[in-house]
Amino acid sequence: MSKRGQTKAYEDTGFLSSKDARALRILAEYLEPKSRFDHHKVDDTIVFMGSARIKSRETADELVRKAKTPKERERAQTALRMSGYYEAARELASRLTRWSKELDDVERRFVVCTGGGPGIMEAANRGAAEAKGLNVGLTISIPVEEFDNPYVTRGLDFHFHYFFMRKFWFAYLAKAVIVFPGGYGTLDELFELLTLVQTHKMKKPMPIVLFGTEYWREVVNFDSLAQHGMINPEDIDLVHRTDSVDDAYEWIVAQLSEKALAQPGATL
Repeated sequence: MSKRGQTKAYEDTGFLSSKDARALRILAEYLEPKSRFDHHKVDDTIVFMGSARIKSRETADELVRKAKTPKERERAQTALRMSGYYEAARELASRLTRWSKELDDVERRFVVCTGGGPGIMEAANRGAAEAKGLNVGLTISIPVEEFDNPYVTRGLDFHFHYFFMRKFWFAYLAKAVIVFPGGYGTLDELFELLTLVQTHKMKKPMPIVLFGTEYWREVVNFDSLAQHGMINPEDIDLVHRTDSVDDAYEWIVAQLSEKALAQPGATL
């Protein structure tokens, strides 16, 4: 009998990597994360979304200091201006983590969760880590170097191949979502969540914060969508807009305390 014939199917890496085993790979990206969430007793999450390109204040200051050409100075000044969002995400994640740690000594409620990369994702994981809380990183395999950030809790750093399985874990565990300025990926994630809420495919309450009113007003004209009849006027109120860490914190805590605190566990 050939060596291949002696190999068990679940040990055959050639088969597991083939198109015929795609269903097994998809199932693995459900079962393996679930086992780790169960192990760490993570019941639900607060998801932070936003651009991987936004720099921390210290990094932006360094770019300004080193800039020599007009183009470099312009990019550095933009990085410095946008770094305010990094620091806001960092502070907000830290405050929400401290609040969540006071809720239950056994189950981990409302754990900060991000896409596990740099930028806003790093800021939120960093803030949670600074508050000495668990935090989650749902990383995707894309051809970008150094996509991981070092602040994700060991054992809760996940690496996905399939975007849709990564999105599933964002939505399934989330009890609130905070969306900072971002590009295509952030817009994709935001509008998928809004679609689930709007169509009632997501049954649980889902508080969604858009942080950065000027940015979101320029990038997405929700009022125009309603005026053209593409959404109902009440759909505009599916999101809470703010520029204030205090306001975002107080609104999210109030929403979670009223609608989610008594209902632990993952659900759509």
